[in-house]
Amino acid sequence: NHRVEHRLQQIEDLKHFVRRTGRAELDEHAEGVNMSEYILELDPESPRSREEQLDELRHAMEEIPEVVTAVEQPISHLISHMLSGVKAQVGIKLYGDDLVLLRQHAKEIEAAIKGVPGVTDLMIEPQVTIPQLRIELDRHKLLLHGVSPDEVNQFVQTAMNGDVISEVLDGQRTYDIVVRLDKAAREDVEALKRLSIDLPGGGRVPLSSLADIYESGGPNTVNRENVRRRIVIQCNVEQRGVVDVVKDIRLKVQPIVEELPSGYYLEYGGQFESQQSASQVIGYLFIAALVGVFLVLFSMFRSVNLSLQVMMALPMAFIGAVAALVLTGQALTIAAMVGFISLAGIASRNGILLLNHYLHLVKYEGEGLTKSMIVRAGLERLAPVLMTALTSGIGLVPLVLAAGEPGKEILYPVATVILGGLISSTLLDFFVHPALFWLFGLKAAERVLATAEVDFDAEFPASH
Repeated sequence: NHRVEHRLQQIEDLKHFVRRTGRAELDEHAEGVNMSEYILELDPESPRSREEQLDELRHAMEEIPEVVTAVEQPISHLISHMLSGVKAQVGIKLYGDDLVLLRQHAKEIEAAIKGVPGVTDLMIEPQVTIPQLRIELDRHKLLLHGVSPDEVNQFVQTAMNGDVISEVLDGQRTYDIVVRLDKAAREDVEALKRLSIDLPGGGRVPLSSLADIYESGGPNTVNRENVRRRIVIQCNVEQRGVVDVVKDIRLKVQPIVEELPSGYYLEYGGQFESQQSASQVIGYLFIAALVGVFLVLFSMFRSVNLSLQVMMALPMAFIGAVAALVLTGQALTIAAMVGFISLAGIASRNGILLLNHYLHLVKYEGEGLTKSMIVRAGLERLAPVLMTALTSGIGLVPLVLAAGEPGKEILYPVATVILGGLISSTLLDFFVHPALFWLFGLKAAERVLATAEVDFDAEFPASH
């Protein structure tokens, strides 16, 4: 940690940082003391982009030996962990029984995906070897002496960790009396071997007569999921979409998967896992939104033709939304998809205003279904449409300008999509929609005007 902090202090754009080492066992994101989390504040006034600042940070951490790092926004970091237990955008979970084999295959996977474009912060779940004292019971000797494994386990538990045998009362406070070996004996293997354990039939034997006692190394942690041991290879993604990167990773990893022993298998987690399931849900919601918009329009105009003309604003809005994502260098994320759903309703508004005013002018102000009427309606509705679009757009500008700021990871893509769609749909509506109405909507408008069910006066009065 001292080396990391010394290196961080040399980064010019870093204003300040705080460190948290480990997390309590009852914490939602429990961690051992071998893990440290740094929360950094970068200079927002720096002439360099956020990507350049993060690249410098990653290169600085790569210079420190025996340290692996992952750089991510605080909210994204916690969301990733809550969704799948992986603190990264992409997590490859390798399941199996042998920890040595798991780590060996994990290193093969790490080497295979290291060169995939867009992969960054690649690391294997940290796991270190720590000294352990192993006591392996000999069941044949236990049967010979008539001792059960539970009795030996309880004996060792008392010797090493202690056992409460009584309490001492001191005024209003009570203190437990704990019996256990002193520290020197607990750390001496030979002393443990000489410990005597009572036999059910009388007499005593040393612990070494019932078990093999020796020192060895072992993993500091064994992680399990779905009752299976697992190890995680994780990475973040930059300058590419998560889905595209995972497709390339699958191609690189497939030869290794085919050679895995029986009982070993892979799963993909992280934000990619949640994005896959969420994409399906959002796809269904998008279809439902389109159907809902169409039904509302049909209930208003009683015409499939006119309803579809209003909905032609959606492709125009989506053109601007996609262009905004491309110009800002963003991928199609779940947040961006939510923006597209919102845009489906917002973009239809201009078409409704124009079409209602066409019908109003013909029905109440003596206009005919002519080009001059269409031009007049467009001019009269220009100010209301622009005012409405500007009001919505200006409210989104602060979010669009907050690219890369902490806490804006979700709102920034949503605002970008909606603002881009608003601009394109507003500009194109006054050119495309009048042409569509003149070419394909005149007969449908005549049929609608001939019915008395639809009123175009109360809600949308004419403006001059």
